[in-house]
Amino acid sequence: MIIQAFLRWVETAKAGDRARAASALGRAYASSEMNTLDRHAAEMAMTFLLDDPSPKVRIALAEAIADCPLIPRAIVISLAEDQPEAAFAVIARSPVLTDMDLVDLAASGTPETRAVIAARHAISRPVVAAIAEIGGEDEVLILLENPAAEFSQRALKRLSERLGHVAAVRNYLLDRSDLPVDVRHMLVEKVGAALSGFSLVQAAIGERRVERITREACDSVAVGMAGSADAAEVSALVEHLRVSGRLTPAFLMRALCSGRIDFFAAAICDLSGLAEKRVRSVLSNGRIHAVRALFEQAGLARDISEQFADALFLWRKDNHQGGPAATSMSATLLPRLRRLTLPEGAASGLAEMVEKLSIAEQRQSAREYALLAAREAA
Repeated sequence: MIIQAFLRWVETAKAGDRARAASALGRAYASSEMNTLDRHAAEMAMTFLLDDPSPKVRIALAEAIADCPLIPRAIVISLAEDQPEAAFAVIARSPVLTDMDLVDLAASGTPETRAVIAARHAISRPVVAAIAEIGGEDEVLILLENPAAEFSQRALKRLSERLGHVAAVRNYLLDRSDLPVDVRHMLVEKVGAALSGFSLVQAAIGERRVERITREACDSVAVGMAGSADAAEVSALVEHLRVSGRLTPAFLMRALCSGRIDFFAAAICDLSGLAEKRVRSVLSNGRIHAVRALFEQAGLARDISEQFADALFLWRKDNHQGGPAATSMSATLLPRLRRLTLPEGAASGLAEMVEKLSIAEQRQSAREYALLAAREAA
């Protein structure tokens, strides 16, 4: 009877009074224990208010019921599809909305709708994936700032592909400890591309030199990542580098001379198509002809497969002696490469890379020596 009287009163009441009544009705439903008849009548009254011509009434109802898990789904969905002022309260807070509801709202809604979804107190992986796929910079930043958002590796990769060029998005991604190593390298390359694109940098050192320095820096970072990645991440990094055209002979030699033998083995497996057990057996114990045949099957030319074999046997020697594998490999290889008449292309680039690595090792040794001397003097 009370609800029936309420409905008669609504027809003539002013908008402000109706809004206050809608708020009271919603709060009463959410907090009170009603019998079945009263609850049904209250639901009918709230459904009636969904068609109220004043947005103030619908906004008041949405605010009152947004946190209640018992509100009928039809009411919540209707409010979520209402104009933004009424919709945002239930989109941001309602536990009635399912992951599929939120995905649909993200797909059909405005950037503001996606921003509200991105700020929810709990966001599952499917919802995060939807925003990662279609969200703009602002809503993605809100998503990345939300500690309750559950990111899959696929969503992180998609964000990196779509918005990795945006500095703010890139910085948030690089700060994440769960960022896959291949995605991290992708972002590092985007940093390099951003730096090389600055006209001031190009004017200062030249466009071609900028490209070369950027490429070498990205390769160096990739080799460093390979040293700290686990087995699954190494495979993903190898695939990423192969697809992006980064598994060049010079890069592979850098990895080998740096002692990243697990990464090097994974790369040879990927390039040759041979089983990992077979590749590791040849790398560890194979004779010179088997080693060179393996490298040539991986796509290395004959004129450089011998140099890779030399580097591998140096690694074996250092490894068996228990010394650090990267200490002398580049310095030992360099004279051998200089004695060869190398054609333009991969082989000459290989010699240049080994020389740069040898110089870098010498400079690092000098820095360590100076630091040790300074400590002893103190």
